[in-house]
Amino acid sequence: MTFLAIDVGNTRLKWALYDRPHTQANVLAQGAEFLENIETLADGPWVTLAAPQYMLGCVVAGDAVKRRVQEQMELWDVSPQWVVSSNAEAGISNGYDHPTRLGSDRWVAMVGARHRMLAQGLEKPLVVVMVGTAVTVEALDQHGKFLGGFILPGHGRVQPDCTCQRAMSGPFPPTPAMPSPVAAPMPLRGPVSAWCITSGRTQALSHIAS
Repeated sequence: MTFLAIDVGNTRLKWALYDRPHTQANVLAQGAEFLENIETLADGPWVTLAAPQYMLGCVVAGDAVKRRVQEQMELWDVSPQWVVSSNAEAGISNGYDHPTRLGSDRWVAMVGARHRMLAQGLEKPLVVVMVGTAVTVEALDQHGKFLGGFILPGHGRVQPDCTCQRAMSGPFPPTPAMPSPVAAPMPLRGPVSAWCITSGRTQALSHIAS
C-alpha cells in the first residue's frame, strides 16, 4: 500500500514515500530536487525505492515539467494522479471566482491544514501560510470556506537583486551565516544586508499572517 506524494513547485520538486495512503502513515523515504535535475530521479534517488502503489501530486510549474516528472515515473507501474482545484473537496469550499485557477499546492495545503485541525477536535477560522519561492497566506472560515489570501515574493526573490547591487559597489567581506531559527530566534535588526532582508521579510510575513 505504499504511497508517493509529489509537490512540484516553481523551483524544486519535493517527494515523500509513505507506507500507506493515510494521515498516520510513516515516511519511508523523502527528498527534493531542483527542477533542472528532474531527469536524474529515475537513475538516482528513486532507483532503489519500493515501487509505490499509489501516487498523488500537485504541480504549479506547468505541463511541460509535469510531463518530465511522469517520464521519470515510468520505472514503476503506477498511474500518476494530479490534484486539480475544484469548487469543493474534502470539506473545503473554494471562494475563487474561477476555482480551477487556484494553485493546486495551495488547495492541498488548505485541505490538509483544516483536517489536521479537525483531528484535534477544533473547528474555527484558520490561516495557512506556505513559504517557498513564493509566500502564500490563505484564510478559511470556521466552516472550511476559502475566503481568499495573499501571494508574496519569497526570500529568494529579493536576495539576488541586493547581492548584485553590492557586487557592483565594490568588494565586501563575506556575509556571516544566519542563525538557525531552531537554535536561536531571528534577530529583529540584522548586522548585514542579507540578515536585514530576511529579518524584514519575516517580520512582514508575521504581521500579514496575524
